[in-house]
Amino acid sequence: MTEPDGAAASARPSVAVLGAGTMGEAVLAGVLRGGWAAEDVVAVVRRPERAAELEERHGVRCVPLAEGAARDVLVVAVKPQQLDALLADAAAHVRPGSLVVSVAAGVTTARLAAALPDGVAVVRAMPNTPALVGEGVTALSPAPGTDPARVDLARRLLAGAGDVVDVPEASQDAATAVSGSGPAYVLLVLEALVEAGVHAGLPRATASRLATGTLAGTAALVQRTGEHPSLLREKVTSPGGTTAAGLRKLDDAGVRAAVLAAVEAARDRSRALGG
Repeated sequence: MTEPDGAAASARPSVAVLGAGTMGEAVLAGVLRGGWAAEDVVAVVRRPERAAELEERHGVRCVPLAEGAARDVLVVAVKPQQLDALLADAAAHVRPGSLVVSVAAGVTTARLAAALPDGVAVVRAMPNTPALVGEGVTALSPAPGTDPARVDLARRLLAGAGDVVDVPEASQDAATAVSGSGPAYVLLVLEALVEAGVHAGLPRATASRLATGTLAGTAALVQRTGEHPSLLREKVTSPGGTTAAGLRKLDDAGVRAAVLAAVEAARDRSRALGG
């Protein structure tokens, strides 16, 4: 499996996404955004109506498992509880030398490798749902001893979905808790901020626009300045001002402790799902 520099999209390794729920579709969209041609990407899904959605939305074919598993790169995007059955059915069709990228929460590379033929490269990854619009972040962990060329291929495959961060596999459950589950925490805050704006007297559309723009702009501010969030927060918190009053209420409500507890709970659940 080679990919010459400067090769056309049609010369890229073929890709199959096994399982195309929300996360699988996010990866699928990122692969296409990253330069893979639709004819080189297939999906394996169980429900005909879901297959029709993916074919219409992304222009890819949906194929049986035996055909998908024979591709150069397999993105395994099923729930951890479904993984063993999927790999048992797919193993006979997986080619030695292929690359398997798993986005199943908590599942270790050792467990994946044990279920696959010898010679298959295994990489564990955890993207998040903003990958659907190319603004995701993926934590990437190869199995020990993985060929660097295969790791680089996995990194380029996922780069179309957003930033790719290399993490030791021992940190994958923590990364899953922060970035994989993180969009849900942020959306809960966004939802609360919009509702608070409505309660304070703003029209819902206005509150939504203000809150959404504030979250997006604040994240961009942190990324572009490189400053620690606490320093940026101090700059906007005038003594005795409106922000200080609001922050005191958040501290009284234990928001910081609640976020810490949420991440710890998600990390522990990721470990449990890996079995």
